[in-house]
Amino acid sequence: MSRKNIFGLYGAGGFARETMPVVLENVRNRSFGGGVSVDEVVFIETNPSAREVNGIRILSEREFLDSDFDRKYFNVAVADSFSRARLSEAMVQNDAIPLSIISKNSIDYGFNELSAGAIVCANTIITSNVTIGKFFHANIYSYIAHDCVIGDFVTLAPRVNCNGNVEIGSFAYIGTSAVIRQGELGRPLVIGEGAVVGMGAVVTKDVPPNTTVVGNPARILERKY
Repeated sequence: MSRKNIFGLYGAGGFARETMPVVLENVRNRSFGGGVSVDEVVFIETNPSAREVNGIRILSEREFLDSDFDRKYFNVAVADSFSRARLSEAMVQNDAIPLSIISKNSIDYGFNELSAGAIVCANTIITSNVTIGKFFHANIYSYIAHDCVIGDFVTLAPRVNCNGNVEIGSFAYIGTSAVIRQGELGRPLVIGEGAVVGMGAVVTKDVPPNTTVVGNPARILERKY
């Protein structure tokens, strides 16, 4: 007889191990969206080098998808945005269902739109009227203010300060302790798709797509070959 529901967290590295206690908290409190109940929690790796970490089983992607549970839920705790997109799309194509992971110690002031597959870590604050795309990562102590629009597969490292009226394109990465200046109503500050904001950078103007900015004030990093 098949069992009920399984949740797999893709990845078993540092961020996945940090996220797993929040997963277990969500399971205990039935605080996954829609009150989903889960009977077993596992890590998933493409090619596991161990069978468990921190007392949690590690399954290969194939083992997870072939398991005899009625429903297979998942999220992806992989920092690289493009890997996160590839892995999540493969899971969805195999009928796995994305679930967001939201720490009970995060704060959501309401009137926000958060798409499927988010990971929102402890002490993160999302104020109001924020729109966020799929498979978003907000690390500990991150802050997102009013009227921000964030694309798909965006990562905020710890302690990012994203002030109001900011647009962040899909696949962007915002480094630890970066500060993004507030934009204006109708004229947001824009961080382009695939851009990287370096650790501790202070962003005071738009960042073009697929560029890296560093420093205070942030400037485009010139690569020397």
